[in-house]
Amino acid sequence: MKDLGAEHLAGREGVQLLGLLNLYLEQEERFQPREKGLSLIEATPENDNTLCPGLRNAKVEDLRSLANFFGSCTETFVLAVNILDRFLALMKVKPKHLSCIGVCSFLLAARIVEEDCNIPSTHDVIRISQCKCTASDIKRMEKIISEKLHYELEATTALNFLHLYHTIILCHTSERKEILSLDKLEAQLKACNCRLIFSKAKPSVLALCLLNLEVETLKSVELLEILLLVKKHSKINDAEFFYWRELVSKCLAEYSSPECCKPDLKKLVWIVSRRTAQNLHNSYYSVPELPTIPEGGCFDESESEDSCEDMSCGEESLSSSPPSDQECTFFFNFKVAQTLCFPS
Repeated sequence: MKDLGAEHLAGREGVQLLGLLNLYLEQEERFQPREKGLSLIEATPENDNTLCPGLRNAKVEDLRSLANFFGSCTETFVLAVNILDRFLALMKVKPKHLSCIGVCSFLLAARIVEEDCNIPSTHDVIRISQCKCTASDIKRMEKIISEKLHYELEATTALNFLHLYHTIILCHTSERKEILSLDKLEAQLKACNCRLIFSKAKPSVLALCLLNLEVETLKSVELLEILLLVKKHSKINDAEFFYWRELVSKCLAEYSSPECCKPDLKKLVWIVSRRTAQNLHNSYYSVPELPTIPEGGCFDESESEDSCEDMSCGEESLSSSPPSDQECTFFFNFKVAQTLCFPS
């Protein structure tokens, strides 16, 4: 089989893509979490009072909900997970500090990736995430994370490879450009990021596995041949590739299952203080009379009942400290957001 050399790429752009791929391949090992540290987390029992895979995975799902709430891009989420895992694999972390570390990872990633106008404030992230820490705690933890990672926060991730592989394929293929959905591939990558085991995979291998599985569903011989050239150029051996492809396939099968995609009717919780509730107008509590919906309408009884449960008034705060009496605070329910962030 031919190698993926500059002579097989389309002009100057192709040569630049090849150079960027070589650069990513050189850098990927440098920004991978320590495998020994990840293995120690994997081996920790779920009931132990130390960091276990379940706690880490739950925190990454919270990060995805947080990124979705603030409208952050996929790159911010993937980089936040990379920062989080590199730190967890390096340091012995107690579960009580995990929320603060997760928030810091998200803020550090957002400052690297997002435009200034899209970077959420520390105060807002603390309130929305309900992480039970102060702005000073966040500042101190950000410094610790940055120092332990030697201020090398901008990493080469599987998302970088996914975007690059996708662009290389589009440069080679004669098929329709929209046939390979990058949005779908990004969603699948985020699903993999929510499982600790995929942090042990090389980013180049993980990205190639995702593309390979998608190309197989498209039954495109041309795209498959291009991927084989990419695989050979990236020097990915068959044993490593097939091992991770099998794990990715199982993950995506579970991700696509009805159990994973089942929606939760309770989306948001509005929490107000007693004084605020007492000062609310009666009109906030009263239910206005609405015209009867005709029987031939587009909603049935079950849909009407479901829609009434989308918003509820919470009587108790979800955080340890009660909301201020002078504020009417709107909190995001992460347990529900994790369901909402999974596209069907």
